[in-house]
Amino acid sequence: MKQLTKQGLQVLMLWAATLATPTASLGQDISPSAADSLRAEIAALRMQLDSIRALVEREEAAPAEQDDALSRLRAAARAAARSPAGGAAEQATPAEDEDDQEFVGRARSLQSLNPEISVSGDIFLSIASEDADADNFVPREFEISFVSALDPFSRAKIFVAAEEEGAGIEVFPEETEEEEEHGPALVVEEGYLEWVGIADGVGIKLGRFFQQFGQVNRWHSHALQFQSRSLPHLAFIGEEALAQDGASLRWLLPNSGGGAYEATVEITRSANQNLFGESHGLSYLGHINAFWQLSPSVDLDLGLSAIVGDYVEDGIESTNRLFGAEAAFNWIPPDRSRYRGLTLRGGVMLSDPGPAAGFSAPESALGVWSLAEIKLSRQWIAGGRYEWVENPDNPDETAWLVSPALTYWQSEFVRLRAEYDVLGNPGKTTGQFTLRVTFAMGPHKHETY
Repeated sequence: MKQLTKQGLQVLMLWAATLATPTASLGQDISPSAADSLRAEIAALRMQLDSIRALVEREEAAPAEQDDALSRLRAAARAAARSPAGGAAEQATPAEDEDDQEFVGRARSLQSLNPEISVSGDIFLSIASEDADADNFVPREFEISFVSALDPFSRAKIFVAAEEEGAGIEVFPEETEEEEEHGPALVVEEGYLEWVGIADGVGIKLGRFFQQFGQVNRWHSHALQFQSRSLPHLAFIGEEALAQDGASLRWLLPNSGGGAYEATVEITRSANQNLFGESHGLSYLGHINAFWQLSPSVDLDLGLSAIVGDYVEDGIESTNRLFGAEAAFNWIPPDRSRYRGLTLRGGVMLSDPGPAAGFSAPESALGVWSLAEIKLSRQWIAGGRYEWVENPDNPDETAWLVSPALTYWQSEFVRLRAEYDVLGNPGKTTGQFTLRVTFAMGPHKHETY
């Protein structure tokens, strides 16, 4: 730009000199009017030359601000290229030689392809009134989770757990032969591939997963609010979550008004012995859930679930159905959410088996459960639960459970809970004190999933 301006200035000066020369040499041969016109033109050219000269001098005298800005941008780019991913950028100066730049590829590294790995532990110290020396220390579960977003459309989750029996609640004790004791069993609790965002509000899962029978069934044991699942769950489903292999379709229903509504349909291979016995046919589950934000502090959650499938025992085939209704109420003041809160949750479960060929239908069995937790401070939570259930094999027998508990959150990674369970079942009432310690390592802590 400066060179072009100087060249233009030189050309104009040469042009002016050329025009002035004939005037000086031939001035007496030119008429007065032509001479006056020529002088005016030369004066105009001189004014333009003065303007161009002033512009050139101003550009030469002014600081090179544009060069400084460009130098700063180049220095920042060199610093960003040299800094490691996620690290702080090194300070670079404009004096650095651009030939020394180190270019780093932005392709995904092998480390970034690794899944997120987390480990949780669930350890019990237990004293039972029936046998104070039995199962005093039980490392009940150590769970390893692998979670990875494979691409923008799908993710994979695998949960592997080493489980050891003990310190549990036996709702309706049965007289069985003593079995040989075994060490912790390694099981795949969940392992599935999930597609998200394939359509508005639609998600699909394939593999083994905790089924959507209510909300709490999806929770892993270390995230439960008490040391076991509810009495109806223990009596109708078993100690573990209802987990089977198959496909799940979830749809978040479109809604322009208040609240959120979700429907889930699952088709799985029957594997739960309590529900389906020796059957390996298909079972079908349906679940619908509604959520309302009643105020900035209060929300309400309601859900209905049903699962149906064939029940096979000793070659005799029948149909078994299990129904459930669940509700949750949460009060969490936004300005005091870390120190105050109240959770009320409860539900009803109904086991309704169908008749086998040539036999009358067994009687249905009912169970109810409820729990409450109140946040006393940032780290202390007090809670309690009450549950009642009929024996699915003999509805004339019932059992009930009352459990007060006190929880201390040492941090988001370590939780201690003292719980006393009073269990009343046919013919006796027993008590059990449990000190439960759960810990978590990695990005996924005590999540409810």
